[in-house]
Amino acid sequence: MRTYFSILIITSCVLAMLSVSAQPRQLDQYNTVWNTPSENASESMPCGGGDIGLNVWSEDGDVLFYLSKSGTFDESNTFLKLGRVRLKLNPNPFDGSVFKQELHLKDGYVSLSARKGDVSADVKIWVDVVRPVIHVEVNASQKINAQAHYESWRYQNRFLRKLENFQNSYKWVNPEGVKTYADQILFTDGGVQFMHQNNSETVFDVTVKQQGMEAVKDSLYNPIAGLTFGGFMTGENMIAAGNENGRYQNTNFKSWVLESKRASKSHEIEIFLTTADSRSEWRSKMDQLQKEARDNRKTAFENTTAWWQQFWERSFVFINSDDAAEKDTVWQVGRNYQLFRYMLGCNAYGNYPTKFNGGLFTVDPVFTDSTRAFTPDFRNWGGGTFTAQNQRLVYFPMLKSGDFELMKPQFDFYKRLLHNATLRSQFYWGHEGACFTEQIENFGLPNGSEYNWDRPEDYPKGRQYNAWLEYQYDTSLEFCFMILETARYNGNEISEYLPLIKSCLTFFDEHYRYLATQRGRQTLDGNGHLVLYPGSACETYKMAYNSTTTVAALKIVLEHLIALPNRYDGQIDRERWKAMLDRVPPISFTEHEGHQTIAPAKLWERVNNTEVPQLYPVYPWGMYGVGKANLEVAINTWKYDPDAIKFRSHVGWKQDVIFAARMGLNDEAADLCIAKMKDSGRRFPAFWGPGFDWVPDHNWGGSGMIGVQEMLMQTVDDKIYLFPSWPKEWDVHFKLHAPDQTTIEVVLKKGEIESLKVFPESRTEDVVNCYETNK
Repeated sequence: MRTYFSILIITSCVLAMLSVSAQPRQLDQYNTVWNTPSENASESMPCGGGDIGLNVWSEDGDVLFYLSKSGTFDESNTFLKLGRVRLKLNPNPFDGSVFKQELHLKDGYVSLSARKGDVSADVKIWVDVVRPVIHVEVNASQKINAQAHYESWRYQNRFLRKLENFQNSYKWVNPEGVKTYADQILFTDGGVQFMHQNNSETVFDVTVKQQGMEAVKDSLYNPIAGLTFGGFMTGENMIAAGNENGRYQNTNFKSWVLESKRASKSHEIEIFLTTADSRSEWRSKMDQLQKEARDNRKTAFENTTAWWQQFWERSFVFINSDDAAEKDTVWQVGRNYQLFRYMLGCNAYGNYPTKFNGGLFTVDPVFTDSTRAFTPDFRNWGGGTFTAQNQRLVYFPMLKSGDFELMKPQFDFYKRLLHNATLRSQFYWGHEGACFTEQIENFGLPNGSEYNWDRPEDYPKGRQYNAWLEYQYDTSLEFCFMILETARYNGNEISEYLPLIKSCLTFFDEHYRYLATQRGRQTLDGNGHLVLYPGSACETYKMAYNSTTTVAALKIVLEHLIALPNRYDGQIDRERWKAMLDRVPPISFTEHEGHQTIAPAKLWERVNNTEVPQLYPVYPWGMYGVGKANLEVAINTWKYDPDAIKFRSHVGWKQDVIFAARMGLNDEAADLCIAKMKDSGRRFPAFWGPGFDWVPDHNWGGSGMIGVQEMLMQTVDDKIYLFPSWPKEWDVHFKLHAPDQTTIEVVLKKGEIESLKVFPESRTEDVVNCYETNK
């Protein structure tokens, strides 16, 4: 880890020096600035880096922030916050009428400044990208005293109330005695130490028993038993000052107070956060982290800002930036694209992927849903449960933004779970291949409540008893596709993920032939194709026969696997995968109002949700679109399929803006893009939601990012199509990534391309300008 981060520091600094003159000047206009304090935590501002997220705000004269770190799951799989910090100054300029809070995107930090009478103070809050350390720096016009309160609502055990289990893996089920266990918090070594250590018995054990896998329990990967996480807050000029009790919103808390030994013009507080598999390992890692932080204190901020500056140089989208107006919804699209990408960048190096239902930036749940008057740990739809259809929308935009390193936590998530997913297939059905379900726990088994606690006794083990999720396995192929795309886009070495990809494909080949043998003697249909039944087209078309999402996924992933460069020859049996590709059935079609359209499946029994899988061949699978054959069939599906029309929306995970952009439907794409990416209605403009999930809704922002990217640039084979569905009235300056390690930077103003930079220049001949055609 130290070697990796040492390389990162050097690389970041070099990149920053090389690109500083090229920093996009428009970025500063997207800094979020507030000139009045906030009413409460719902009006907070995100700040973070590495794998840490803070919600920062000022309220009633205090500066506050929540702490969140990737992978802090408790025994029930709640994604726990690591507490709240409250900064108090005396004399206090934040009691005055002059106030400013700003998110500095270019350098990745938040500043707060205030003045009352002749006392003024600036507070800078930033997170070290290289090491998990939070810095709070106070500089005042005269000597002042400072207090730092570490506030915890987990100072005692808390039994969970009705509906509160939606924050963990039990969801709507309310087993007796489920509780959040108290943290261990104490003054020590001149600071405050806070730590949560999971018991050895967790929801993992409950889930294994429920799903009948106790015979292989000891061989299953279990990441939450004994998991230990927490931190240490300290300040050089600070000493312990006792405890206080209080209540914020709906939750009682206890605080551990550090106060300055003496008044000073400057104060600095550091908070170290770490996670480990045991208490002894946690303490060792904490000691090492503090030592490294001390040794690198002089360069930490420089290295962090260097990282953020190369992050912004790598990719950007600025819309109507010459006529910036905050109430201009088109300008908001560009600003909010950048703000959301910033939030994604805060979990670049997490042990776990950024969660679709709030990421690192949730706050007290009552601000999202007044009926959820629970602790700040609450978020709807679970903490350690990952919904694949939602997660994919968080990570797909990173391909064109060039944020390939940010995709690693999501890829590693599936790689870690491969053993458990493969063991499921072997244990239940006696065949190979990884069975990844849609609602998947961080230990690779289906979520217990979605698997269903109230199952008929004779219902087959391994199969989810769930009207929405039964037989839905194919989303894992979208992550396989992302991995393959990082090789195509950036030349990433993906050998470590090939076992995952091959196992996911093997599951479909073996499982559906296995199911065929349960019905009769033949494993394939009369045309030599797999019979993908029973299946599911997303959560919508259930008990499907040859689901279009599954057919398209298998076809495209197999084609991309087979097309990998020759250096993978020893790792890929191409003939085997070509034979499987021949067994994939064709996509099915139907007719509406006399027009041929894509069907969601060959047959299905019922409609359960509001997704539009009949357009998944458009996105993500790219079988139809601008520059491709038979585009009219896809457009007919958009125009005439009654479900596609009825389900159309911009809310949450809805993908309609992406579909419209991929098909070159300019007006529809523009309208949906504005509806999705305009200001959220909350104080921080990119805190969208709750949509179908929670606030801030990250699959809302992710699908919006994809929509913007597809409107600007699409790639078909070796061709790069510019502005395939871009409104002629929108000025834009963008930089995006294309396959074959290609970057495209374009300035479009007043209907004319003022600048086009293609790297490498040899790709310029592959660029197709759609803008002239669309004008």
